[in-house]
Amino acid sequence: MTKETMNSAYRVAQELLKDRLKDASPETLRELEQIHAADVIVVRGIHDHIEDVFDHAGTPFTAVNPEDLGKAQLRPDQIIFVNCPGKLTPGGLRKITTFVEEGGFLFTTDWALKNVLEKAFPGFVEYNLRPTHDEVVRIDVLETDDPFLTSVLDEQDDPQWWLEGSSYPIRILDNEKVKVLITSKDIEERYGEAPVFITFEYGQGKIYHMISHFYLQRTETRTVRHAAPSAEYLKQKGISKDLMDKYEQMGTDDLDTGSVESAYTSQTMITSVLLSKRKHDRRRRKGKKDNGKK
Repeated sequence: MTKETMNSAYRVAQELLKDRLKDASPETLRELEQIHAADVIVVRGIHDHIEDVFDHAGTPFTAVNPEDLGKAQLRPDQIIFVNCPGKLTPGGLRKITTFVEEGGFLFTTDWALKNVLEKAFPGFVEYNLRPTHDEVVRIDVLETDDPFLTSVLDEQDDPQWWLEGSSYPIRILDNEKVKVLITSKDIEERYGEAPVFITFEYGQGKIYHMISHFYLQRTETRTVRHAAPSAEYLKQKGISKDLMDKYEQMGTDDLDTGSVESAYTSQTMITSVLLSKRKHDRRRRKGKKDNGKK
């Protein structure tokens, strides 16, 4: 599978997400459209490129080099995405710890588990020292009570997750504070740890981390359903015949269900975190306003 194929899958996935939200939650779609480049900070990486996902989604962002994060002017109403490998300077690590303590959100991937989380936020999670092979695994989404996820994910979904060679399995050290959002029996059986996507609070802010990458570079057609034309997946998601022409012009005839479903799941998780941050900031503003009345 080529990178261009996955790029097409991400473009289709983002359009699908927008169409689902137009019907299920138009206010959520409006909220996403209010995000500005200054709200989203992307720390460039070598092995991962969430900026590609944001470009396909039309989400504005500001990119910085990892060595420059320590000098960046950060605000607690921002969210920082750190691409793998997450090699930050000591000053950058200190800056990111303070940022989260004061209310910022941090989202990291793969090797940033060791390079960022173990150093800046010790005692929550760690790398289990059993690197993965390059493969695709099945995943299970546990956060089914999230209103946004409920509106865009269905029981029929059977998403896959790409593990790049030498991805870092996530060992949880604090089971009371760390919440697992996505899990994988495949990863647990092969590498000893089930978590795919986790979160925990720190100070007034929050941290998210996932194994492998924001941008999934490949998938596999492991079942007849995954190998089916992507049009079948679009029908499952409720796309009408009137809209199907639009998707065909985006290249869906050359995509299978597995590719679009994986890209859609990835887009959904990232969008869920962006929305969670905006909800978090509204609560903080309301709390400050209420305290000011006393």
